[in-house]
Amino acid sequence: MAAEQTKPEARAEARAGARAGADRDEDSGARAADKSSQGVVTAFGQSMKTLRTRAGMEREELGNRLGYSASTIASFEQGRRIPPPRAIDRTDQVLDAGGLLTVWKEMLEKAQYPAFFQGMAQLEKRAMELLAYDTVVVNGLLQTEEYMRALLAMRCPPLDQETIEQRVMARLARQDIFDRCPAPLLSFVMDESVLRHRYGGKEVLRGQLEHLILTGQRRNVELQVMPTDCEDNAGVNGPFTVVTRKDGKKFLYVEAQNTSTLATDPEQTVLAAARYGIIRSQALTPRESLTFIEKLLGEL
Repeated sequence: MAAEQTKPEARAEARAGARAGADRDEDSGARAADKSSQGVVTAFGQSMKTLRTRAGMEREELGNRLGYSASTIASFEQGRRIPPPRAIDRTDQVLDAGGLLTVWKEMLEKAQYPAFFQGMAQLEKRAMELLAYDTVVVNGLLQTEEYMRALLAMRCPPLDQETIEQRVMARLARQDIFDRCPAPLLSFVMDESVLRHRYGGKEVLRGQLEHLILTGQRRNVELQVMPTDCEDNAGVNGPFTVVTRKDGKKFLYVEAQNTSTLATDPEQTVLAAARYGIIRSQALTPRESLTFIEKLLGEL
């Protein structure tokens, strides 16, 4: 007969079981959120098709009036692609829908992102300050379209082409944050290795470095590089983002392997912001960083 567990062993086993249960709940929640988002897209498409049919209009005719092909209209109606907000407004007008399509815009905007990122996407829209430390790839807010496509094409398992197109459009839409008024304060620190990876090839990297130089010159943006020969780095635990909302509340966002955590605990968020401040002090200054990126660009 097996010996009885000691109390510490029993507690450890209970904690392990709780963690496993939490992981299962999180995975289940993520799948449910993805399913819910797809349900929204599908329902919108069905509504669009019903209204088009009611108007006695073929897909080709609607596409001509909106500037899309008939196959793209089919993708919208079949829930395989989300139309941009302006297309939704125009479709509502053309089909004389009386707002039956425009009411979907907010839900569709949320549904265009993976479930694990939807909370962060909404938070970015209300950000007064955003601090991001990146160690693997260029931050999504700073990526060129070519760089985005290169990254998405490398996903394993592979993404279908329509999902790639949707992710690209969604990521580009997030970059409206740079032109918002009043302008939020945006700070990015990235490891030197991020700037050296030739994802998509040399020309893709060249375009990305050029874009970083231009973006780093914006008055509300500070862009810094953490050189690989730096002997101290408070960011060894990995990438993270701290967002401060207009009401002063801080959020800590951490993402890895298609999962994410969005923490609001004051102790965690304040410590993360303080850690980011240390990282910034250890990195090259914004002026030095732009010079460094120009040097990398000249080496390509």
